[in-house]
Amino acid sequence: MPNAFAYIVLLSWPIVALVLYLRMPVERAFVWTIIGGYLVLPPLTQVDLPLLPPLDKFYITNVAAFLLTITIGKRKVRLLPKSKTAAALVLLFILSTIPSVMTNPDPIILRAREANEAIAPGGIRVLPGLGFHEIFYFTIEQIWIILPFLIGRELLSTAYGRRELLRGLMIGALVYMIPSLIEVRMSPQINVWVYGFFQHDFIQMIRDGGYRPIVFLPHALWLAFFMVTAAIAAASLSHSEPPGKRGRYYAIIALLVVMILLCKSMGSIVYMLVMVPGVLMFGERPRARVAVILVTLAMVYPLVRNAGLIPLDDLLDAVTKISDDRAQSLGYRFENEEMLLAHAHEKPWFGWGGWGRNLLYREWDARLETIPDGAWIIILGTGGLLGYLATFGLLAFPVLTIARKMRHPPVDSDIAGLGTLALLLGLTMFDMLLNAPLTPYVWATAGALVGASERWHERSVEAKRQARRRIVTTPLGTGGVDPEKDGPRTVL
Repeated sequence: MPNAFAYIVLLSWPIVALVLYLRMPVERAFVWTIIGGYLVLPPLTQVDLPLLPPLDKFYITNVAAFLLTITIGKRKVRLLPKSKTAAALVLLFILSTIPSVMTNPDPIILRAREANEAIAPGGIRVLPGLGFHEIFYFTIEQIWIILPFLIGRELLSTAYGRRELLRGLMIGALVYMIPSLIEVRMSPQINVWVYGFFQHDFIQMIRDGGYRPIVFLPHALWLAFFMVTAAIAAASLSHSEPPGKRGRYYAIIALLVVMILLCKSMGSIVYMLVMVPGVLMFGERPRARVAVILVTLAMVYPLVRNAGLIPLDDLLDAVTKISDDRAQSLGYRFENEEMLLAHAHEKPWFGWGGWGRNLLYREWDARLETIPDGAWIIILGTGGLLGYLATFGLLAFPVLTIARKMRHPPVDSDIAGLGTLALLLGLTMFDMLLNAPLTPYVWATAGALVGASERWHERSVEAKRQARRRIVTTPLGTGGVDPEKDGPRTVL
């Protein structure tokens, strides 16, 4: 259980955010509000509100950033983007929970063979049916989730805003290396020391004869992935400096690479080995093309997985040659996915809704039998295909759109950081097949890409309008030459 200090820190974060907004440019204040809250606030700690979703580290940073952006920052944040496709996807995301609620009115009654007063008193555990209150509850929750997307679209769509986001990721990871290294050496205890509890299964923090750091994040895998995003951000920022002045960025990348290796996450190590050198060698456009590939894989994976076309046994055999522990972990994930996917097939279009109805429970004691890891199976189980398309579609659209527009950007447009943000978003979507790292800064990244795309579209429309105006105002038959000013034309 969280101690009193955990709740004090959580409820004090809006005050910290207020100070940031008063002392920093609004773009930087927004970035540090969401990244700082993600890194520092206590996990699994929430304040229950009447009729509303509870405030945890994600929602309290999102709401605080929104209110301070429109008040202190004096920036308008539109609920719907100007892009019709993006606006439709935002509406679909917000409203997609309604059919899930309407198709799950009946409670699920679990009859356990063993009575457990804490879980199944009298041998019965009831998962409540969904009603009108859940429509309001889940709709508000969806709005809170998407707030960084809407703010990022307004604040981070410029080259300056994109650079602030990349710098925030890099600097945040550098600072986070200090407690992470302490946990690598002394075991993951900082959350216990500060907030009075451990947020996960301690056994999972032990790997290869050492410890994996977790600090204040939900899982050690999330910390490792955050370090990868920071290393990619640092590699991208190095391109903004002349070749002779990139030494400090190379030093930062080296430190982050060492930290990623110490995190002992095979997935993150593979990401680092592939992505960081690629960002150092190639420019923004190739990065965007790689992002399109990653997004495509993330979108089609459930269809291919459902059709049984993925050679799971071959994958496990390949991983076994590297590490038995990692093969066992991956096999456990696949086994859980198989059971959850079969359960999701019973309600394929709109899912089972919330309150744990998308999960499976043991017959003898009504405890959880399945533990979902990948965000894709969680979303597919709770929201069905509609919920999956709403979430993954809203994340994929910015990448696909900006990659297409980067082929022929408007004249004098600054593409710095666009390919990198697209790559980070694509990599996150790909990682959501195994984990669930869908955090506020990821939504802000998606919003930044949508905002940049809209800016380019507005510039293109204005350029075409001015071109038409010049054609209309040019005297006919003169080819743009005024005889009274330029004199008579001669034919040679």
